[in-house]
Amino acid sequence: MFKIHQGVKFVNIMFTSGKLGIDASGLFAPTVEEQANRSLLNVKAILEAAGFGMEDIVKTTVFLKDMNDFQAVNEVYASFFSEPYPARSAVEVARLPKDGRVEIEVVARKS
Repeated sequence: MFKIHQGVKFVNIMFTSGKLGIDASGLFAPTVEEQANRSLLNVKAILEAAGFGMEDIVKTTVFLKDMNDFQAVNEVYASFFSEPYPARSAVEVARLPKDGRVEIEVVARKS
């Protein structure tokens, strides 16, 4: 069986897989805001386990089930970052794994 990695480190760059807004038991948070928060906490945990921090993120991609959720997700997103902000793409997708509402992946770089 193919094993999915949470992230891959290449020299001083870390690429995470997309993280859904689920907890350790695999349950989704009930609101899109809580899913965005949980998604970013999951990203943070993966980065920290590899010796990176949120301040090392240079690029994010945010996948949304509904672009109408952009503002709510953006407010949560903003609470995780400070200047210099990472580059970001946000796209609406037809469907996310397990019918999630938001999924976030990042690229981080250690100086």
